[in-house]
Amino acid sequence: MKNDVQNRHTNPDYADDTRSEDVRDSVMMAHLIDSLEAGVDIGHFGRLTFVMIARHFMEEDEMIKLLRKNLNAEDAKALILQVKARDYNPPKRERILEWQKEQDFPICPNPEDPRACNVYRELRFPDSIYENIDEYWLDKAEAAD
Repeated sequence: MKNDVQNRHTNPDYADDTRSEDVRDSVMMAHLIDSLEAGVDIGHFGRLTFVMIARHFMEEDEMIKLLRKNLNAEDAKALILQVKARDYNPPKRERILEWQKEQDFPICPNPEDPRACNVYRELRFPDSIYENIDEYWLDKAEAAD
């Protein structure tokens, strides 16, 4: 993880990139982290969203510490392992809003704003995430042919 961040700092391709490498610069992620720190139950999909995004910006121990406010240590570790094993990409805004309908806790604090909760607009992920997305769409296009 740290090598990805370091590469982003030194790569001239990112000179004009205004996306942040600080997970708290995403309003939604700051909302999830603040809620976890306060011991608020952010729901299954809130925790899943948190891990799918935070794993690219935080150390595992830090994520476990936050998730322990909602889960026991074993379940927190299992969730992180599940997301890593399946190599889940961070969810798109549309998916977050779908998941939010399935639970009481508001994952996206301001869903009426069409620019809100788009972590791909707010945060700079490792290149591998964008490569995975490109591969997905190429495979889907080839399957349609």
